Amino acid sequence: MGADVALNTWWLVLVALGVLIVAVVAGILLGLRGRERADTAPGVLVSRAERLRALPSFRSAIRRRMSLLSGILIVGAVAVLLGGVVAARPMSPKTVQPINTSRDIMLCLDVSGSMSDVDVEVLRVFEELLKGFKGERIGLTIFNSSPVQVFPLTDDYPFVKKQLQQLRSSFDYHDETPEHWVGTLNGPGASLIGDGLAACTMRFDHAEDDRSRSVILATDNELAGASILTIEEAAQYASSQKVRVFALNPVQGKDEKVSKQLEDAAALTGGQSYALRETTTVGDIITEIQKQEATALKGQAQVIRVDSPDLAIALMLVAILGFLTLLWRMRL
Repeated sequence: MGADVALNTWWLVLVALGVLIVAVVAGILLGLRGRERADTAPGVLVSRAERLRALPSFRSAIRRRMSLLSGILIVGAVAVLLGGVVAARPMSPKTVQPINTSRDIMLCLDVSGSMSDVDVEVLRVFEELLKGFKGERIGLTIFNSSPVQVFPLTDDYPFVKKQLQQLRSSFDYHDETPEHWVGTLNGPGASLIGDGLAACTMRFDHAEDDRSRSVILATDNELAGASILTIEEAAQYASSQKVRVFALNPVQGKDEKVSKQLEDAAALTGGQSYALRETTTVGDIITEIQKQEATALKGQAQVIRVDSPDLAIALMLVAILGFLTLLWRMRL
């Protein structure tokens, strides 16, 4: 075993050593007791026994037997100690780098006043989308006149679901400034769609990796104020970052001009615009996102300790085999 190998439960080696000491002491005591009985028991007199003991062949047999007995004791002791080492679970360090093969999806929600009546429904759609994803990393950014990241990209789905539910419950408010507006009113104007979409696009990490990235944008596209970027410019930026935009439009079909603008922006990125209340919306978005190839994302390298008992087990088996061979030679 290498220098980096450590025993997980090292005290089991001490237990094995204690068992070995007890067995040796018990053997010595039994041997002494047996010798005392032999000395006091009436024996059979053998004529010329001293001449027999003086024979070279007899002495050689005695030495061979003593050597075998010593070998049995030593090999048996080694086998017991190695058994204790195996029981103590030898562990060695191993460097692993987690790889997450998935897609990145940023939920992008317009929380302006004009969306208040439909945002709860949008969040329910987001929760339905969550049920169809497996392993994808999901984040959420909300915006009005300024964007706020609710949570970054993560594959912790129970956490994502809890955050969506908490945000949905915040729409049932009686305060002048609801919780979900905090941080989203730090600039002039309202519902700055282009700025919100650009901010959501910028939330993706690992820019150097070629990954599947999608923004699901929920907005009525009712701009109120001067934004830094128009929705077309934000869509061009998303396209340059290889981010596809899928738009959820609660007023699609009611305002053709607004809807067309949102459809064109989504199409510019390779995405598509959907009416919020269409029954096929959730399934269609999931299907379109999953058409993109999932890419492996390497996580931070970690050092873990893994069981490495192979050498100890091999040595123990050799010791047991040697012990049994010596017993057979002794005819015990």
